[in-house]
Amino acid sequence: MWKQNVFEFPRHLSVGNISNGLVSWIFGATGPLLIVLQAASKGNLSADTITSWIFAIYGVGGLLTVILSFYYRQPIGYAFSIPGAILVGASLSHHTYEQVIGAYVVVGIVTLLLGLSGAIHKLMKILPMPVMMGMVSGVLLPFGTDIFHSVLENPILNGVPLFVFFVFSCFRGLAKKFPPILGAILSAVIMLYIVPGVHSGKAIFSVAKPQWYMPAFDMATIGELVLPLVLTIIAIQNAQGIAVLQSAGYKPPVNSMTSWSGLGSIVNGFLGAHSACIAGPMTAILSTDHSQEKDRRYAAAIVLGLLSCLLALFAPFAASIPHLVPSSLIKLLGGLAMIGVLIDSLHMSFSSHYKMGALFSFMITISGISIFQIGAPFWGLIGGTLVSLLLERKNQKLTNQVIDNEQVA
Repeated sequence: MWKQNVFEFPRHLSVGNISNGLVSWIFGATGPLLIVLQAASKGNLSADTITSWIFAIYGVGGLLTVILSFYYRQPIGYAFSIPGAILVGASLSHHTYEQVIGAYVVVGIVTLLLGLSGAIHKLMKILPMPVMMGMVSGVLLPFGTDIFHSVLENPILNGVPLFVFFVFSCFRGLAKKFPPILGAILSAVIMLYIVPGVHSGKAIFSVAKPQWYMPAFDMATIGELVLPLVLTIIAIQNAQGIAVLQSAGYKPPVNSMTSWSGLGSIVNGFLGAHSACIAGPMTAILSTDHSQEKDRRYAAAIVLGLLSCLLALFAPFAASIPHLVPSSLIKLLGGLAMIGVLIDSLHMSFSSHYKMGALFSFMITISGISIFQIGAPFWGLIGGTLVSLLLERKNQKLTNQVIDNEQVA
């Protein structure tokens, strides 16, 4: 099966898959990277250490994306935990880098054991699908509203790509051959050269030199970081990716995805980087091309994975990307790429018998609350599930949530 998918990949590589892979890569290589750089600045890390961190999160994530997408023929996008980077940034202010790396390794081991035990598959059976999609909708909604904020911030730079997107969308025949999001990307590139004063830095081209670090296991650091980081991997990032894939009609290999997140996190740790996990928003972009047959959309993930590996090789250049592309343009393109999956997730949230639980999951997630340094998506899942158990008891069979055991790796 693996060899067959590799040989068939060139035939499945379409304009739509390339554009979705490219947009997903642009999204992951810009905004989320800024968060990592901000976290690194709090720890006063050296340039070599930051380069190694970037090399790991994009290199390991890219390899996992290629391997699992080829093997399972699903658009599974791996990257790194964005909430995890925020947590790490706060910890670096009062823990040594080696102690934080020790916590990274423990997180990887715990996640790997959870995947091998099959516990995550059982957890996915407990959570109603509409509640999970309510959480996903809450996570993705800001990407949609950012479209309008970005146009207000720079009407010319961002307004033209938005107009081009709508023009292409009006002609369905053209949109099938030339995706509207690709038209928006091309027009955005043109506008970057036309509109004055949008560049704030220069690109740095050099090959990355990753470092190898030995962890120091400190109980205070482990107690502070391990549980929150494991929860961000399993209950926030991976849960988003699993829900998105299920909504697109796939049966994701839940246990295998969790196990590989653990292995990737261990490797990342020794390279000085935080947790590897499923990238929920990026996976959403990869799986949105409805003009492609479901079993061909994995090609978009391969494009993402290869671009991520290339970016890892040139990690110093990666650090300069956020200074080359205005953040408002990044938000616009990311929001446009999310429209399809946002429509689907909202439909799945509120067209079932779990409307109340889905609504509370959605509202808690968009509230942005954080309790015990654990983000709103986790509490959205918890709150939505509890509301469903209390108020929607007649639906507790959760028939639309069961994943066939035979399909789980």
